[in-house]
Amino acid sequence: MNRNIKKLMSGHKNFMWFLSVTIMLSFMATFANAQSGKVDFSGNWVLNESKSNLGDNGGRRGGGNFVAKQEANLLTVDRTRTNQDGQTTTTTSKYTLDGKESVNTTGRGDSKSTAKWSADGKSLTIVTKFSFDGNEMISTEVWTLPDAKTVSIAATRKNRDGEDVKTTRVYDKK
Repeated sequence: MNRNIKKLMSGHKNFMWFLSVTIMLSFMATFANAQSGKVDFSGNWVLNESKSNLGDNGGRRGGGNFVAKQEANLLTVDRTRTNQDGQTTTTTSKYTLDGKESVNTTGRGDSKSTAKWSADGKSLTIVTKFSFDGNEMISTEVWTLPDAKTVSIAATRKNRDGEDVKTTRVYDKK
């Protein structure tokens, strides 16, 4: 009987050790993800025009409400806009979050984007190159989360005269 108790206790100790290590590793993985410091832009976002600086032309280009889904290395943005004819359209853009180039296709052709995190992980800069009327255009967007319920996207692009056009679109979480 003593042997059976010793066996049982030995098995119990091994089980407890295994359980303790498993729990500890689980906490470490969760803590490491939380400490990566990178903000998460996931959510359903609605343009707040009163808080935005949309520029001289209304800054509608790139505006509209959007839904963002952020996974380990991918940001997917489903953007809904109303065009000049009053029709609502949705476009999907996908950006890898490791600095590698992403290609997105729209009705106007392909665009090539790179997305890079700031050193502190608090902002994401997306640089997009595309052709418009035979000219290569470059836009830069800097995404930040001023708070948990707000996304701010500061954008810079050149107009047809080569001058920088700057806008800031602020979105509220729905």
